Amino acid sequence: MKILYLTDEFPPENFGGAGIVAYDFAKAVAKTGHKVFVITTTRNRSLEGESLFEGLKVFRLYSNYPIFLRHYISVYNPFLVFKIKKILKEIEPGVVHAHNIHSDISYHSLKLAKKTGCKVFLTAHDTMLVSYDKNYFPCGEKNFRITAWRNIKIAGKRYNPFRNFFIKKYLNYTDKIFAISQALKEFLAQNGVDSVVLHNGVNIEDWVKPAPEKIMDFRKKYGVEGKKIILFGGRFSGAKGGRQILQAFSWLVKNCPVEKAVLLAVGRKNQYAEKMAVLTKKLAIDDKILFTGWLGREEIKAAFFVSDVCVTPSVYFDPFNLFNIEAMAAGKPVVGTCFGGTPEIVVDGQTGYIANPLNHEEFGKKICDILSDKNKAEIFGKNGRKRAEEFFSLQKQTEKLISRYQIK
Repeated sequence: MKILYLTDEFPPENFGGAGIVAYDFAKAVAKTGHKVFVITTTRNRSLEGESLFEGLKVFRLYSNYPIFLRHYISVYNPFLVFKIKKILKEIEPGVVHAHNIHSDISYHSLKLAKKTGCKVFLTAHDTMLVSYDKNYFPCGEKNFRITAWRNIKIAGKRYNPFRNFFIKKYLNYTDKIFAISQALKEFLAQNGVDSVVLHNGVNIEDWVKPAPEKIMDFRKKYGVEGKKIILFGGRFSGAKGGRQILQAFSWLVKNCPVEKAVLLAVGRKNQYAEKMAVLTKKLAIDDKILFTGWLGREEIKAAFFVSDVCVTPSVYFDPFNLFNIEAMAAGKPVVGTCFGGTPEIVVDGQTGYIANPLNHEEFGKKICDILSDKNKAEIFGKNGRKRAEEFFSLQKQTEKLISRYQIK
């Protein structure tokens, strides 16, 4: 079967969460014998065109427009419509599977795909099918209804009154919509979008502890020999809890009996990372924080394996933080947020803890508890690894996905 993936971002140019998930599934599906293609976008005109990336034929389409047009372009991108239509005619896929397409590829591509006679699927990685940006709800909130007024306040002058109407029209061209967590499924259902849950997965076989010398090299490179390491990674932003983890770590430094604790912050250095660096000085913890900058996938794995505890302090409705299952695959305990889908992944008191990152003392205490009890940390880590193998392995999720593709 010929299977075509649509995604705004895709490695090696971009390593965002949705792009990595699309890449992992594309590779896994290709290994089962299907012929896999990818349409993605680039803001670098020199990268436009066809190429082979790790056995996948990738079509990169140039797309660059003023940001204020996003909520119009996301519905219908006139600059890419005919290019996508041409590729669809060339490939003649049996299945088209869209991931994040709300920046460049646009939801109109779903209609283009369906008109070829193929099956069409969409994975919702976030709330953007009905919302204009990230959403913030109180911890434990069950009412996720998004009103037009809420969207107007979020979008301001960029508000498109027809956006959600047309997106839902285009969603009618899909055979199935996948939500990456039960929390997201419930969110979408309350806003008029039906879906089924298909969790993200990690290739468990890839998560094998590196050789001792590689671990030692990593520790030396970043100056963390003999330290208790708290790992915080991903895209640095306010929504991901950058401020909150620094406040929790500040509490820990002052109140936790654990010595030589350091916070290892892994991710691209952006403007928010600069704000975090300023805050570390105000909190007088700058000598205990290390910003590594962007790391390649293998070095990121080493970061997981040298850590003692991993943290995901998101303060918004974070549907499924891939960092959680990567940490569990590495056999590490996790202190995760109570917002979004993390409580489905991290089992409180078994694979780590669930806490409210807005309460920095509560979050800090949970981290301290794990750092202070090596036996508990090992038990949590082993439980996490077992849970990742049972529920979040890429192989099992791929089997579920292919069975959906073949539904009559």
